[in-house]
Amino acid sequence: MVVIDLQKYKKADNRLLREITALRDDEKAVGLSRFFKTGPGQYGEGDVFLGVKVPDTRRVVKDCWHECSFGDLDECLASPFHEVRLAALLALVQMFQHSKHDVGRQRECIEFYLAHLAAVNNWDLVDLSCYELLGRWLLDKDASLLRTLARDGKTIWEQRIGIVSTMWFLRNGRLDDTYVIADILLQHPHDLIHKAVGWLLREAGKRDKERLVRFLDTPADGAALLSRCQLMPRTMLRYAIEKFPETERKKYFEKQKDGR
Repeated sequence: MVVIDLQKYKKADNRLLREITALRDDEKAVGLSRFFKTGPGQYGEGDVFLGVKVPDTRRVVKDCWHECSFGDLDECLASPFHEVRLAALLALVQMFQHSKHDVGRQRECIEFYLAHLAAVNNWDLVDLSCYELLGRWLLDKDASLLRTLARDGKTIWEQRIGIVSTMWFLRNGRLDDTYVIADILLQHPHDLIHKAVGWLLREAGKRDKERLVRFLDTPADGAALLSRCQLMPRTMLRYAIEKFPETERKKYFEKQKDGR
């Protein structure tokens, strides 16, 4: 158990750090630690929670992001406390969004983010930062960075960043990258990647269902005669076809069963 030095944080010059830690709630922290799987051998092993709700974190960030320097964010991202790291990432998103007429400043935000990916180490930290930052930044650029993260990422979090960042592309009608990265991660062993890929495929299908159907029904490269829906984990498929009519969902589950 991490002992929190209240005096240390009360006196911190870093306002973001000071105000987030002041909201700690030990009872809520226990529930959050359980929800985010921080036990031995679980995906969030070793993560430490203050017990601060996301709406409260957002409120603090809204009030003080404009006072934050990169040094302040660096200090927060080095914190053992999950909510402090989340606050720093949300503040970075605000800095990036409010610099839309300053490409140099936006580039600094992206370079800072990429230099601190080790601190983006749980699924909510990924999902609440990556597409607002990398997705926005790369919308009119080459997205090979995302493919590299998905294929060669050192952690499941970097790999998840690769696929979830394409959410911004989908919202702007750019579907190709989601399908390319889904293929890279099609047979990934981790459940959190299965869910992320299925989620993004579902979102792509909302924009063009026929294309999603073609993707599911055709073989991946080097997969002989097996279609993608037969190769992908069941969780990924379940997420991807969640919005399909029940009869279509049953057909895909049967098809997957027949291929195994």
